[in-house]
Amino acid sequence: MFVHHRTEGLILKKEERGEADLLFTIYTKDFGKLEVLGKAVRKIASKLRPSAEVFYLSEIEFIQGKSQKTLTDAILIDKFSEVKKELKKTRIASKIAEVLDSLIRGQEPDEKIWQLLTETFQKLKTELPLIVYYYFFWNFIVILGYQPELYHCIRCRKKIIAGKNYFLPREGGITCDSCGPAFPDVTSGGKEISPETIKILRIIIKKDWLTLLKLKFKAQYLEELCLVSSDEARLHL
Repeated sequence: MFVHHRTEGLILKKEERGEADLLFTIYTKDFGKLEVLGKAVRKIASKLRPSAEVFYLSEIEFIQGKSQKTLTDAILIDKFSEVKKELKKTRIASKIAEVLDSLIRGQEPDEKIWQLLTETFQKLKTELPLIVYYYFFWNFIVILGYQPELYHCIRCRKKIIAGKNYFLPREGGITCDSCGPAFPDVTSGGKEISPETIKILRIIIKKDWLTLLKLKFKAQYLEELCLVSSDEARLHL
């Protein structure tokens, strides 16, 4: 006899299987990341179809077979229509899903990841999508245990002050100008980071969203955020 499991889940992606099935990758509140087969979901008459779509938050029910979980019920909670209406927000949602899917390997529940994911998608409805992505990415990295050192030089341990500093993901944070040449990453073209961008990263990791909304994001700071975030992502992916 199959045991039925119920939980909330946000659908990250789907892949076609056979003529009418879909394999869903879902991050769930109680089980972590799951792959669940939706049988005949692509058929118009499927009862699951209205509540099983990418970026839908739904209450799902599934059963565990010998080798596969099978979706048996889905009740829509939020379809995040505001996200799907704007291409930029949809792309950011896809990037968030890709990062989460790539960095979480097995099935293990994590309340902090679940809260961050649902909070991020709520913010993505109305707020600045690019900043929402950085908010998700860096706080996700922290939850995984890779919090960067943003207050003291990773070599001499002196307090970081305004001036010429470098962000080195492989070393785990920021180095001051005096210590920078000691690291190969810097001498071969490491990423210089402005005091303003360091401040933005600190606010992001504090999860101080209200303060973030008050900041003016100049093109230079956004470019630096893009570069250091990409380097950090490459390190872990």
